[in-house]
Amino acid sequence: MSWVQRLAYLPAGVAVITVALKALAWHITGSVGFLSDALESLVNVASGLITLFFFTWAARPPDEEHAYGHTKAEYFASALVGGLILAAALGIAATALPRFFAPQPVMEPNLGLALVGAATALNAVTGFTLIRVGKHASAIALEAEGQHLLTDVWTSVGVLAGVGAATWLRWLWLDPLMALVVATHIGWVGGRLIHRSVNGLLDVALPSEQLEALRRVLDGYAQQGISYHALRTRQAARRCFISVHVLVPGHWTVREGHALLERLEADLRAVVPNATVFTHLEPLDEASAWEDQSLDRRPPAKLR
Repeated sequence: MSWVQRLAYLPAGVAVITVALKALAWHITGSVGFLSDALESLVNVASGLITLFFFTWAARPPDEEHAYGHTKAEYFASALVGGLILAAALGIAATALPRFFAPQPVMEPNLGLALVGAATALNAVTGFTLIRVGKHASAIALEAEGQHLLTDVWTSVGVLAGVGAATWLRWLWLDPLMALVVATHIGWVGGRLIHRSVNGLLDVALPSEQLEALRRVLDGYAQQGISYHALRTRQAARRCFISVHVLVPGHWTVREGHALLERLEADLRAVVPNATVFTHLEPLDEASAWEDQSLDRRPPAKLR
């Protein structure tokens, strides 16, 4: 098991600690903000377990039934985490609304603020670590979990501000108001995670920057009397897949064509890491070789 995979165990452990701290803060103070924060953190426990399960599943090597690997399992984890975030946002709103219209004082606020502050710091450090590692390793499940932990941080910051103001300024309505504001924010984050996961499951193409990098490589071969079309890409979490039809002069030998494709595929993998490249060799002078142009997003590359 790699260190990236082992890192997937971290969110669940951190979530258990933060839930305990926030639940204790709510028990001591009776703050609806702290209660909402604790409820949101409970989602972190569930999402941490979901991330661990799907991340381990996604790391399995290809087999006879899954020849392209299992990396898309990470999109299921990201979608479920996004759904849990949305559920937490609705739960926070449902809890805070009644207290907004009937505010109540907060008991033992200093102790509660200290407990939630410690939990917030722990979540922030863990969240930024997961996002940085997830982006570096193209591990969408870790990145999603890091984003989720940061939503918990925003929740806690808002709640801390609301409880502090409600205590020191006697603005009791700020406690539930801040919970409602943060619920709106984390609901938006959850929706974005779901949207991203759905795109991944629908085989969304690579980002435009990577597509342009691929086209620059392919266009560079035009000087050698080579053309291409039907460039297609799809993302599958940490892996991506590239296919392209390469057209060469009809008099080339199989050996010459094979050598060209080896160089071209290596060049494509150099600009898009973790890519599996499929190439199809065709003769320039055959009419049937141009029949797949209809799937191109731009006119096919022509000889210079």
